[in-house]
Amino acid sequence: MSEKIRVLLADDQRLMREGLRIILEDTADIEVIGEAQDGLGAIKQAEELEPDVILMDIRMPLCDGIEATERIRQQANGPRPRVLLLTTFDTPELVIEGMRAGASGYLLKDCSAEEVGSAIRTVARGQVLLQASSAVDLLAGLANAQASRPTSPTQGETFGLTARELDVVRLIAKGRNNAEIAQELSVSDSTVKTHINHIFTKLGARDRAHLVVLAHQFGLS
Repeated sequence: MSEKIRVLLADDQRLMREGLRIILEDTADIEVIGEAQDGLGAIKQAEELEPDVILMDIRMPLCDGIEATERIRQQANGPRPRVLLLTTFDTPELVIEGMRAGASGYLLKDCSAEEVGSAIRTVARGQVLLQASSAVDLLAGLANAQASRPTSPTQGETFGLTARELDVVRLIAKGRNNAEIAQELSVSDSTVKTHINHIFTKLGARDRAHLVVLAHQFGLS
């Protein structure tokens, strides 16, 4: 990642994009490198500009933010950007779909300027971002969505995870970073990284956001 976090704004509302740009222009470590007014534009600019983070509105014309997220995360050329979904309080089910598509977290549209910058830095570091103000509702929605589907034959299994690896999974699902996990479990940072590598392999998780979804989906958290 470059010295400054390179950000792409994707929202069909011009005022929203302009507001975000004004907010981010005041941050020394974040640079807005492009804007898109629909999902197709976001996909194209993500490939051309290679941003570190995309602020992606869920509801956009031509191609919504969820489909755009999935297609961007599947692009093979260059490093895959982290996607931070922009949403409102009434879209927990869409946020869940976005997380399954590969988003690293979500940001409520009525958040403060400080929260925008902090959220971008969080996902740029590879962490999952769940806003505390609505995380409980989101995860409850995830549980309800899963309960309404046919039970998977693998649901309830531990997928060969050790007791300590399950501890790590639960802490990641709570939004803890590696240093916090190491402190809570009284182990070294390198040990945490080893556990996470094993967890990713055993669960087939592509990143921490996907791991959070899998942990709740299969009752591991």
